Amino acid sequence: MKFIAAKTDLQSAIGIAIRAVPSHTTMDILECILIEASGNEILLTANDMEMGIKTRLTGTVEKSGIIAVDAKMFSDIVRKLPEEIVTFISDENLNITISSGKAKFAIAGKSGEEFTDLPNVEREDCITVSQFTLKNMINQTIFSIAANENNKLMTGELFEVKGSILRIVALDGHRIAIRRVALSEEYADRRVVVPGKTLNDISRILPGEMDEIVSIYFAKNHIIFEIPGTRVVSRLIDGEYFNVDQMISTDYETKLTVRKSGFLSCVDRASLFVREGDKKPIIIDIEDQQMNLSINSPLGSMDEELDIVKEGRDLAIGFNPKFLMDALKAIDDEEVSLYLINPKAPCFIRDEDENYTYLILPVNFVR
Repeated sequence: MKFIAAKTDLQSAIGIAIRAVPSHTTMDILECILIEASGNEILLTANDMEMGIKTRLTGTVEKSGIIAVDAKMFSDIVRKLPEEIVTFISDENLNITISSGKAKFAIAGKSGEEFTDLPNVEREDCITVSQFTLKNMINQTIFSIAANENNKLMTGELFEVKGSILRIVALDGHRIAIRRVALSEEYADRRVVVPGKTLNDISRILPGEMDEIVSIYFAKNHIIFEIPGTRVVSRLIDGEYFNVDQMISTDYETKLTVRKSGFLSCVDRASLFVREGDKKPIIIDIEDQQMNLSINSPLGSMDEELDIVKEGRDLAIGFNPKFLMDALKAIDDEEVSLYLINPKAPCFIRDEDENYTYLILPVNFVR
């Protein structure tokens, strides 16, 4: 095999493919990226058996071939090459030479025949959405998935299609994040759970262009995300996702509207007095058209008042400040509305059209 490619193009393609290379594995071949060169196209493939990525770049292919190369070593070499043009050569003994300018590296490759290619998934049941929209929807919900695997379903996000609406849901037992978006046409109903790791990687791969499209294909056990030049295939999480609609209430005793920037800044200041893993709540006292936020911990204390528009009765309620901040950071609106029932019931942050809904459970506190 011999090909010549631009360093920036090759480095970008490696950066995409390497996301599907496992950090720990007993199978050496999975630590590799598969390189296939033919015509004027170079394909890079990585597969950790849960998620696989195939991406392509253009170059000058002087001799077709296929070989597997250690992903980390390949990435590090290309990143440190001195010139923009890269020449890649492999021989029949799987010896690889990578050169650029006056720099030349020699490493050993592996047979491409040993590599497990991406699963062959039928691409028929498809929806399309803009890259910008999908990237935002993931970023505005992914923080609510569970970090541990005590409940596998909580480590993923629900992708639900109903007619012309796509809804993405994440929850971890303490909070729920929901985003809804209208699609360009009606689709068959679908309901699948996508691993959080896959979605984190998709978010980083997506350029996020407003006018560029992502095609999402649903299959029995897999989901495919396809953008120009790149395909990501991921296993789905088995099981029936939680009935989130039963957890969401439209009832409230108190509604308050506040400027998001001021509210977020205030909660951020209060979090200075919360250590990692500390369950010390921020206490919100709502009285008349004022909201007082306070925290008292061994590190210190803080009190601050914010102007609000309130409907309903006064109350005091406590929250994990990080959960509040995560939700507020994900909202683009200048003002946010909080819906409350009592100090022990969930708080809902949502807009009038329910394009977003955030549920946060309160924390008990003692004055």
